[in-house]
Amino acid sequence: MPSLPPDLLSAELLARLTAGEEAAWHAFVTEYEGRMYGYLYRLEGNSEDALDLTQEVFYRAWRSIRTFRPGERVLPWLYQVARNTQIESHRRRQLQRFSLEEAREDVGFEVTSAARSPTQAAESAQAQDRVQRALLKLPEEYREAVVLRFVEDLPYDEIARIQGVAVGTAKSRVFRAKEQLAALLADVADVH
Repeated sequence: MPSLPPDLLSAELLARLTAGEEAAWHAFVTEYEGRMYGYLYRLEGNSEDALDLTQEVFYRAWRSIRTFRPGERVLPWLYQVARNTQIESHRRRQLQRFSLEEAREDVGFEVTSAARSPTQAAESAQAQDRVQRALLKLPEEYREAVVLRFVEDLPYDEIARIQGVAVGTAKSRVFRAKEQLAALLADVADVH
């Protein structure tokens, strides 16, 4: 029997999730919480908010699992739940903006390897911080599109579905985000 793609739920697992089986939910959350946290962190730029939103995403997934259609991929569905959760959170906070100081977290675009020297690790952390600050300067729809494309590695059709736009619009948002990021990061010289 051929195996399912990694983010397709088997009928059996979907039934267990729908029935509210604790072990199935634990495995489900364990499987996807890192991706949801990373996605939300890159949108928020704040680890505490990303953690809170990640918890809310899985609570909402638990409440709405009956709306999940068998045969659909889980990740696009979860990204949509995460996106809606993040949007509602911003509405509740009356669209409060985060300061650049709050964006200075340890998590960035890349994971620092333990094999790096302290100098290399510091340079990498500084680069991650610059990228995260640049991301936070992008309009939200551009930031989300570029994170979904290059961090979460989603194809344009899924980005379009998550954002509720045409595929051409998703491509345009990614392109414009890349242009704006390049401009924001252009003044960073690699001096050694």
